[in-house]
Amino acid sequence: MADYVFVESRDPFESRDTPFVTETATSLQQSGKEVVVFLVQNGVLGARKNAKISEIPQLAEAGVTLLADQFSLDERGIGAQELSSVVRRSSIEELVDLVLKEKTKAIWH
Repeated sequence: MADYVFVESRDPFESRDTPFVTETATSLQQSGKEVVVFLVQNGVLGARKNAKISEIPQLAEAGVTLLADQFSLDERGIGAQELSSVVRRSSIEELVDLVLKEKTKAIWH
C-alpha cells in the first residue's frame, strides 16, 4: 500500500515547478513512507529513456515507484522501446485503486 501517490501531469520541459514532486516524493520515501509517482498527460514526456531533462532517475534511485499512464503514452507516441526501464506502464484503473486505499494521500500536480 502506498502512503503517498503523486499524480504528475505537467511537462517537465515546460513547467518550472516539476522539481516540487521530485523533492517531496524523495524526501517522503527517505523518511520511510511508500511513494508512487504516477505520470499522466504531458507528465509522461519525462519518462522517455532519452529525455534530456528528467528527474525520473533521481526518483528511481530514491526507491519511488514510477508508473506511467498507458493512454497518455500512446497519445504522445511513446512506445515501449522509448520508455525508461525504471517506469512501468499502468492504467487509470490502477491509479484509482492506489488512491482509494486506506490511509493513502494523493497529490495531483
